[in-house]
Amino acid sequence: MASIYDQDLEQNQANYQPLTPLTFLERAATVFPERIAIVYGGLEITYAEFYRRCRQLASALTARGIERGDTVSVMLANTPPMLEAHYAVPMCGAVLHALNTRLDAGVIAFQLDHAESKLLITDTGFSSTIAAALETTQVTPLLIDYADPVLAAENRQTGERLGTEDYEDLVSSGDPEFAWLMPNNEWDAISVNYTSGTTGDPKGVVYHHRGACLLAQGNAITASIPKHAVYLWTLPMFHCNGWCFPWTLSAVSGTHVCLREVRADAIWSALDQHQVTHLCGAPVVMSTILNAEPEVKRTLQRQVDFFTAAAPPPERVLADMREAGFNVTHLYGLTEVYGPAVVNDWNSEWEILPAQQQASLKARQGVRYHALEELDVLDPETLEPVPRDGETLGEVMFRGNVVMKGYLKNRAATDEAFKGGWFHSGDLGVVYPDGYIQLKDRSKDIIISGGENISSIEVEEVLHKHPQIVAAAVVAMPDNKWGETPCAFVELAQGSDVSIEDLTAWCKEHLAGFKVPRRYVIGAIAKTSTGKVQKFLLRQQAARLATAAD
Repeated sequence: MASIYDQDLEQNQANYQPLTPLTFLERAATVFPERIAIVYGGLEITYAEFYRRCRQLASALTARGIERGDTVSVMLANTPPMLEAHYAVPMCGAVLHALNTRLDAGVIAFQLDHAESKLLITDTGFSSTIAAALETTQVTPLLIDYADPVLAAENRQTGERLGTEDYEDLVSSGDPEFAWLMPNNEWDAISVNYTSGTTGDPKGVVYHHRGACLLAQGNAITASIPKHAVYLWTLPMFHCNGWCFPWTLSAVSGTHVCLREVRADAIWSALDQHQVTHLCGAPVVMSTILNAEPEVKRTLQRQVDFFTAAAPPPERVLADMREAGFNVTHLYGLTEVYGPAVVNDWNSEWEILPAQQQASLKARQGVRYHALEELDVLDPETLEPVPRDGETLGEVMFRGNVVMKGYLKNRAATDEAFKGGWFHSGDLGVVYPDGYIQLKDRSKDIIISGGENISSIEVEEVLHKHPQIVAAAVVAMPDNKWGETPCAFVELAQGSDVSIEDLTAWCKEHLAGFKVPRRYVIGAIAKTSTGKVQKFLLRQQAARLATAAD
């Protein structure tokens, strides 16, 4: 029998609207129209202007045939058009596909085809890569060129134009009063982000409006972001839609300070000039900040909150960041959970503990975001929780509204990822008595270097194609600057005279620059009696080599 609370109490237009982060911008523009939303070089854009331009862009995209469910791709740095795309593309019902600007032409071509891209907005600074990609694509997206005015003002080379229309002309052609589209359903896709392709081709991770809305708000709660915060863009916006921070900042009517390039001088200048309150980035960003020349560094007028992911920062780095005026918080997540969904939520009582004990606590990934309903470490076969002893290994699994819709056009991979009603991360970890989790290994052998995911399998495949290599194995090597870098163990054919320089040149020819191994070890590779590579031994060896190099 139905409850009395189910009788004559149906959803209707007045009491139910689909969740979406798009409304954050409309509210900010209405309540704080003159507040600065975006700073880039000498450019300042108010919230009223930001909202108007997004509506114009959405209108222009619609006029060029973009409809609900179409894919709009962008090849953009951390510039204002990237922020505009995060609103304008879903405002016309389309799905945003932000390309990783560091990828090679072949991978970009695959993504454009797989996402069935209808329109591509590309920064002329990346023209050569995009031109090479389009030579092999099956799709022929409408091309829009963005010529960065900051580069032009500095008389820097911007590359050739590939399209028939300029980005600013496109925006100007749109209607500033465009009646933008709400999602029909909060389950509608808002964006697609591609994984690194650990086994075979990259997979397209589909985000929905509901998840983006909840994670954006979760960021504000987790990071204690106040109204009118100032956020510095050192995290690439193509990483999980900038961990949803393009939408978070509108929720708090904050200011985006855009940086095209993550340079020490630009970071320190922005921190001082704009009174930055928050920023995110991989460990390499911390290294960039700390290793800046003395004349570049500034004395911060207030503590700046820094959120980092990937490998936990070493104790020394944390101490140096604290001394420089930063409060570092460690986050963890995956593309499939909209970026960060786990936080090392620091307990003030831990401050009195010895430094070594504090470092051990900081090394843990932590506990779930408020926006995530469930996080646990489970036996991957039985799906039973492992003992909370900090020792028993299991697989980290997620369940909740900030988990992806699934993998685009890949039902088998989606079903496998959601087996048993949990999202299987592929990361192995333990859980402590206080509920905090800690990663111990990556079952997928992913190497996280400077915030970029590198597939060890992909690098191994390139090495195996070398005519004088008989066996190769790639593992992560600890690195003070990048967090981790690829270390390649290589067995050469008898009588081979291949040098390390030759191996480096080979890899550079077939891989994106950040995927090229930084270290090669030539000799017999440790294997089991059945011939299986003992990667745990190789990781130990790589760690020893890193320590010896320090």
